[in-house]
Amino acid sequence: MYLEHLNLVVTDMDQTLKFYRAAFPHWWVRGEGQQTWHGLERRWLHFGDDNHYLTFNDNGYGENRPLKGNQIGVAHFAYVTADLDGLIGRLLQAGYEIHHEGAQSPHRRNVYFRDPNGFELEFVEYSSDLPEQRNLYQ
Repeated sequence: MYLEHLNLVVTDMDQTLKFYRAAFPHWWVRGEGQQTWHGLERRWLHFGDDNHYLTFNDNGYGENRPLKGNQIGVAHFAYVTADLDGLIGRLLQAGYEIHHEGAQSPHRRNVYFRDPNGFELEFVEYSSDLPEQRNLYQ
């Protein structure tokens, strides 16, 4: 079993795609269309590869949950990368700032960014293949 996709409601499809294309240059738009969702017209789009993707639905409104609070909702989601420096460079070049650095660990580096909709993404690079080192929590 594996996670195939996340389905996210966003405010602006173009700004959302700009962020995720910088983070995932190897992904593409797998499919897209229009639909009516509870009386509101919206565009949907699947962005990913053959096995994993993110679904974006535009015309979202309101604010995302505050990340410093304890409200129910998504706190963040994370992706593993083999080249954290390259990923950071692409996102900085595209105009995005690091939201915060991750906790210090001898076997992983991680950094957090916020997308244009307020979703927080963690990107992590492991320096060990050993689960007992990768999952060492201090």
